[in-house]
Amino acid sequence: MVSEKVQVNNPSGLHLRPAGILCKEAMKYKSQITFEYHGSSNGTANAKSVLSVLGACVKCGEEITIFCEGADEEEALRNLVTVIKNGLGE
Repeated sequence: MVSEKVQVNNPSGLHLRPAGILCKEAMKYKSQITFEYHGSSNGTANAKSVLSVLGACVKCGEEITIFCEGADEEEALRNLVTVIKNGLGE
């Protein structure tokens, strides 16, 4: 399992369109991909589920910790962090 903290920088946080972009990227990988939000163990979301991502209510400037576990975990983590740092299409 690999993990990394990343700050959500897009102005609207993880609303519908950025959540969809995050899920679309996560679904490219076989690994299980989740993220922890609002500090340690307060909440975990499945990055491959739009409803789960939306339910996290992550706002601009908040940090999330992405966890990837599986055959392609390193590639998945690297690419998801890049997509988030690039603003999730915004």
